[in-house]
Amino acid sequence: MNISLGTPPFPIVAIADTGSDLIWTQCKPCTNCYKQNAAVFSPNSSSTYKTVPCQSSACDSRNGVATTPLIPDPSQPTFYVVQLEAVSVGSKKIPFHGSTVGETSSGNIIVDSGTTLTLVPTDFFTQLSSAVESQVTGSNKTTDPQGYLSLCYVSGPKLKVPSITAHFKGADVALTVENVFIKVSDTVACLAFYGNDDVSIYGNVAQQNFRVGYDLQKHTLSFKPTDCTQKFF
Repeated sequence: MNISLGTPPFPIVAIADTGSDLIWTQCKPCTNCYKQNAAVFSPNSSSTYKTVPCQSSACDSRNGVATTPLIPDPSQPTFYVVQLEAVSVGSKKIPFHGSTVGETSSGNIIVDSGTTLTLVPTDFFTQLSSAVESQVTGSNKTTDPQGYLSLCYVSGPKLKVPSITAHFKGADVALTVENVFIKVSDTVACLAFYGNDDVSIYGNVAQQNFRVGYDLQKHTLSFKPTDCTQKFF
């Protein structure tokens, strides 16, 4: 995404990563920087550069918004943890148990815009991929050219994917085909979920074309379906 720092605005191209707790950019003076083609931000050139206290942020509630509680975890304050209860594939609802994140008793998945795929326990992934495979129509199965993802199809307009909904606590988030499948080549699309028993993560493919709001005062996380190619302001 394009952001800017300072006054006058200094343009930077950055990765939006909710799994990191700071804004990272190289600044002058820098004695141990990696080489970059773009100019490096100079704090001394900004009239508004100064030390400021931390601020809380909030997001407005709007129609069509699905909201779930954020579960604070003092042992891992960087992460945004929520409770995913199940995922529906068509009429088949698959309970999600996951593993406890940090010291919380109810949070079982991290929402992270810096992770591409959605990572889920292997037993849940087996059930999910089987349910998706049984309901996909219009295209032939194929293999991931990189050999990483297991459920892949020939991509194209004929590929028909069942309705898939993520059931968070108090919030049902309907996913589109772009949230569920990722193109790994010009002709191949694969299920954007991966079996992993170490940690569960709700990745950025599942968050595409959603306006994701973090209300750190009310401890809530909101999803609003949005055409992210359009300007908001």
